[in-house]
Amino acid sequence: MKKIIAVTLILALALFAFAACSGKEPTRLLMVTGGTAGTYYAYGGVIATTLTNNLENIEITAQTSGASAANARAINNGEAELGVIQNDVLYYAFNGIEIMADDGGMPGLRTIATLYPEVVQLVATQASGATSVEDLRGLRVCVGDAGSGTEANARQVVEAYGLSFNDFRVENLSFADAATAMQNGTIDAAFTTAGVPNPAITELSNAIDIVIIPISGTQASNLMSDYGFYTTFTIGNDAYGVPGADTVAVLATLFCSDSLSEDLVYTITKGLFDNQAELATGHARGAELSHSYAVRGAGVPFHAGAEKYFKEVGALS
Repeated sequence: MKKIIAVTLILALALFAFAACSGKEPTRLLMVTGGTAGTYYAYGGVIATTLTNNLENIEITAQTSGASAANARAINNGEAELGVIQNDVLYYAFNGIEIMADDGGMPGLRTIATLYPEVVQLVATQASGATSVEDLRGLRVCVGDAGSGTEANARQVVEAYGLSFNDFRVENLSFADAATAMQNGTIDAAFTTAGVPNPAITELSNAIDIVIIPISGTQASNLMSDYGFYTTFTIGNDAYGVPGADTVAVLATLFCSDSLSEDLVYTITKGLFDNQAELATGHARGAELSHSYAVRGAGVPFHAGAEKYFKEVGALS
């Protein structure tokens, strides 16, 4: 009898130990980012490593991807738990419009925090004579790759000024190719949505005389009223060595699905800000993270866990 009790006790202790170990199994999350040469992948990797190193029982792996649109699909399909996306593309995906119209709505997508601005930059050659959006009439203008977020931004901007793509000759090129074409004199102006400074614009400004065209005033206000994902931004005179300009920006955003638990997303959101110094050391964009900026331009609802955190720190009421 004593032998049976002893064996039973040993089995019970073994099961308890196994359960305790199982309880420490980390939550593993996949974060989709962007191409290996881009900011999304580099900064996403820093975020993943920093949170993994500092949050208990959470392991986040950053994975390269096709960026914003592809990331929305991955989160929606359950292929990843976290992602980085432009907030305008997140809005399109949530509502099933614009460049995400063929996908249908993705109402389960949620905002965690906006991270840093991706600036709508309209650059013209000085030789074109263009100094305003209205001056694009009749010119050769690159609006980004067909179906890209930049193309959607360009369309919305020119419409705010009473123009359409019918008012100028549209070219669909990446900005790197557009910059080459501007140097060759085959394009007069080009839109790009990217961080400041943008290496291609820097290179272009060193090669030819360029003008940064403002997107500001009543037209910018109307644009932000019509599309809640835009915010204001000023390109400084030091960005490209030419006079800067006021413009608008969309925001790189950390997002997820509403299927993640409130506690998990709260922990991740808090972890971003508790470890900002480490993020900034790992990538320059980490220095741009702030409570006030993180809740701007969110056209898609916050996840309940993120909302709880931002209310605690007073960023949301």
